[in-house]
Amino acid sequence: MADVLRPVTVEKQALGLVARLTELGVRSGDRVLLRGENSSPFVAALLALCHLDVSIVLADPQLATDQLATMCEVSAVRWAVTDAPARIPLPPGSVLDLAEPDGPAATAPATISLRAWEGRRDGVVMWSSGTTGAPKAVVKSGRAVLENSRVTAAAMAYTPRDVLAPLLPFSHQYGMSLLLIWWLTGCGLLVAPYRRLERAIAAVAESGATVVDGTPPTYHGLLTLLTRDPGLLGGLERVRMWCVGGAPLNRPLADRFLAATGHPLLDGYGMTETGNIALMLPNLIKGCGRPLPGVNVRVQGDPGEIEVQTPGRLEGYLRPDGSLAAFEDDWFRTSDLGRFDDDGVLHVYGRMNAVHRLGHTLYPEYLERRAEECGAPVKVVAVDDERAGSMLVFFVQDSERDERHWRARLRTLLASYERPNAVVVLPRFPVNRNGKVDVGVLRELAAETLKGHPGGR
Repeated sequence: MADVLRPVTVEKQALGLVARLTELGVRSGDRVLLRGENSSPFVAALLALCHLDVSIVLADPQLATDQLATMCEVSAVRWAVTDAPARIPLPPGSVLDLAEPDGPAATAPATISLRAWEGRRDGVVMWSSGTTGAPKAVVKSGRAVLENSRVTAAAMAYTPRDVLAPLLPFSHQYGMSLLLIWWLTGCGLLVAPYRRLERAIAAVAESGATVVDGTPPTYHGLLTLLTRDPGLLGGLERVRMWCVGGAPLNRPLADRFLAATGHPLLDGYGMTETGNIALMLPNLIKGCGRPLPGVNVRVQGDPGEIEVQTPGRLEGYLRPDGSLAAFEDDWFRTSDLGRFDDDGVLHVYGRMNAVHRLGHTLYPEYLERRAEECGAPVKVVAVDDERAGSMLVFFVQDSERDERHWRARLRTLLASYERPNAVVVLPRFPVNRNGKVDVGVLRELAAETLKGHPGGR
């Protein structure tokens, strides 16, 4: 049977790491890089670092060495805990190798406690995804992270009988939140090879997991597996919630998943800077659900920019010199486009990137949601144009029909000034290491597509 981690078991491993880190010289207030693939030692290391009351710098395991060097410099990292020491730009004596077996160590404490870390203003440093520019070093307090996890756990009604199966990296906001929810709830945790989806789904079935979390591309992949082998669904009958986040959920994917499995995809909305904001619940299958208790949301317009007031917000960003640029406003402007419906449910369309075209102000992400009424996922890329203001390239994810089919379908859904200058059909959208659609690649494809287009470059 697939290994399911329980807090009581991982705590023993974490206590051993506390002793090893103490011998190494790690002290309260130090800043420590944590980099590693999803694993039991990674989970134990996170708990050990919280217990030691350090500032934890989370690093994506796929970052290149030069990116890690920049991260260490900006964050003023003194120590590192990792499963790949050779990639860490710190002296060997400052790096603890998670792959090494425990050796002789000082007496470990009796239990893991997160109490001191909860009071730390710089409890964790996480890098934003960089969707709208260069990634930023986001500083959050231990209290903000833990309180958001508690509220999320209560809203989703997790119980000690649940087995969580996060099919996403633990080194980002989404993954770390689930690890803390697991610890606070006392339930089971499946560490699955999320980059090898067929193996991961087999582990979900074998473990009896009850809650699965993933990004939209993960569920696209699962639907492909189910098409190839419908019998897989029978092994997933214990899953009571299929949750999705990390990127906007498009309607065609949600509809296909419901038709194939009989279960809805429970969408959620959150950010590195704010933690979870709104979550769809099994009894309210609309939009991204209502805001969590204690989280206030307002939308300036219909649709308009989403602004959030939450105890889970950031303390600020690290400047390039490592100093903290404190965030002191009551409301955080997300740069995301959304609206509330009459039931108080929040609908999120994506980044609020306004473009001007033929005298009209348009939002590509809002066009995407409307265009998806055609029955396929759509991404819209705007390219500057001197005459029209912007030219629009619509990318449609489809492996069967061509551009002419989709251009005709889109004409019926959009006003003349909203229609595409070009339509490109792709069998699958490119994705980055975070599981989000790689907009940079699409921009390059859009520019290349428009080179021969009348009015294009």
